[in-house]
Amino acid sequence: MNLFITGGTGFFGKALLRYWQVNPPNFEKIYLLSRSPEAFLKKYSDLLEALPIEFIKGNILNLSDRSFNEVFDVVLHAATDSTIGPALDRLDVYHQISHGTEEVLKFAVKHNCKKIILTSSGAVYGSQPAHLEEIPEDYLGIPDPLDPNSAYGIGKRAAEHLTALYADKFGFDYHITRCFAFIGEDLPLDRHFAIGNFINDVRQNKNIKIKGDGTPIRSYLYQWDLARVLDYLLTRKIEYTVLNIGSDESYPIQSIARFVNKVAECGKDIHIEGGLDNNIKSKYVPKIDIMKRILGDSEILSLEKSIKMTLERLKKIETYKNPTIR
Repeated sequence: MNLFITGGTGFFGKALLRYWQVNPPNFEKIYLLSRSPEAFLKKYSDLLEALPIEFIKGNILNLSDRSFNEVFDVVLHAATDSTIGPALDRLDVYHQISHGTEEVLKFAVKHNCKKIILTSSGAVYGSQPAHLEEIPEDYLGIPDPLDPNSAYGIGKRAAEHLTALYADKFGFDYHITRCFAFIGEDLPLDRHFAIGNFINDVRQNKNIKIKGDGTPIRSYLYQWDLARVLDYLLTRKIEYTVLNIGSDESYPIQSIARFVNKVAECGKDIHIEGGLDNNIKSKYVPKIDIMKRILGDSEILSLEKSIKMTLERLKKIETYKNPTIR
């Protein structure tokens, strides 16, 4: 089988490439769509060693115009993650997610794709109600569609609906992963991810800064476990259409900062810099019973072990030589 991945050079893609270095993929060929393969190869060519990878240079926003002789049996659409979202205009965020997803769906139909995996987000649920300790897949909450700050969550809702419509019309199999928060060596450390900022602080031998009041509750899944679930979905048939991917081991942000400080053994001070931003959810924790069923008895890495693994792996990242680009 052939696999086509959008976002293959982003966080999700890197997580899979690292996983496949240890657990070879069950695909004859893996095609990675990237706007700038050259930039990726300068830093991450080691992730491609011994893998059947070919780059396709391009953008999801005009993907349906591209034609190839290959049949792409499975498509993983992971290009619209939240890494660059805050840097975009909110209308651009919605457009990139909704229009980009439709372009990927048209492309998949054109190339006789049999299965599509859409990486969606826990943001589709809107604010987590106080009575819900964890958000289950059947919770029908939604972000406020009249609030411009909901562009990301509403865009992901639209992407899910488009996927269901195309699957209904064209008959391919599909799964939607509602992804929550993650940790790992490929998480950007200088963006809007709290735990990434904390890790960046300790790596630079600085005191840890918390931008809010430290009370929002979060959970983080290590990128290896994320990759395990995605790999399972890509290669096996399951009965679930939608599943949450994340961790249910949750703590207040202030406690998470203490975990990072403890694991890093740097003894830095933790500074709480401000009040709670009303736009930030006070709790963001998934119910992951379906994910646990898929992974079976295998261990999901704890937060403390995830932080330790992230710090260790960040010291070992190297670069290697380049494969073919077309």
